[in-house]
Amino acid sequence: MRLNDDHWAVLAPLIPPSIKRTKRGRPRRPDREVLDGILWVLRTGAQWDALPKGEYPPKTTCHDRFQDWNERQVFPVILAALYELCEEQQLLDLREAFIDGTFSSAKKGAPTSVPPKKVKVPRS
Repeated sequence: MRLNDDHWAVLAPLIPPSIKRTKRGRPRRPDREVLDGILWVLRTGAQWDALPKGEYPPKTTCHDRFQDWNERQVFPVILAALYELCEEQQLLDLREAFIDGTFSSAKKGAPTSVPPKKVKVPRS
């Protein structure tokens, strides 16, 4: 799923202009393409390395822009604007919403259903 023109029309004004760069290096990738890549990572839960090459900008571009926008507090502004838009269109009612605080961690990918191996005692 990528941002369509209607989505981008809402989000584009909320993304601050880029910090001025020198004329060196490659041209800056458009914010819309980078946001698509960021949303792909957030939606899938994949690592930045798994970002499909050729479909989205490079992982470093997406990650760097994500970090920049995060430091500049862009995402809370976007979420607030989307909330207001959904509320105006009566698509969201927070009386029916909740936050799930469940957290589960896995250590080095080991399944929890396997019993731990017995410790071997050194032979003399």
